[in-house]
Amino acid sequence: MRILTAYFSASKTTEALAKSLAEHTGSLLSEIVPKVPYSSADLNYMNPLARCNREMVMKKNVPIVSKVSDMESYDLIFLGFPIWYYGAPLIIQSFLKEYDLSGKKLALFATSGSSDIGKTAEKLKPFTEGEIIAAEVFRDSISLNAWADELLK
Repeated sequence: MRILTAYFSASKTTEALAKSLAEHTGSLLSEIVPKVPYSSADLNYMNPLARCNREMVMKKNVPIVSKVSDMESYDLIFLGFPIWYYGAPLIIQSFLKEYDLSGKKLALFATSGSSDIGKTAEKLKPFTEGEIIAAEVFRDSISLNAWADELLK
């Protein structure tokens, strides 16, 4: 089975877990990089004019510069992201729309200081033909890697 660990991380929290997961599972690591990087001001959700708020309100597609060249060769994709506004950032929808994921399994892992995964998987289903087999929030790599082990059995 070929495995990909793809992730978006604005503050490096998700990146640390994704790197650990990729090493643990022997999967290829691929960062989802926005065309315009996020600044700390862009992420200040307390400011109604911050980019993160404008994207969510306007449901804007977030252009991505990174590409997975051989997506068709992967069977399972671990897809990581922070929880923003009780769901996945819009860049995750952009990523899912970028590829034909028919026949692929997707395992969503998220990071959050206070939110759970909620209905994130349900909200992402319209953007992919892949099968979302699991979705969970993690705060440490030990529990993430144990979760991955269970999925890989």
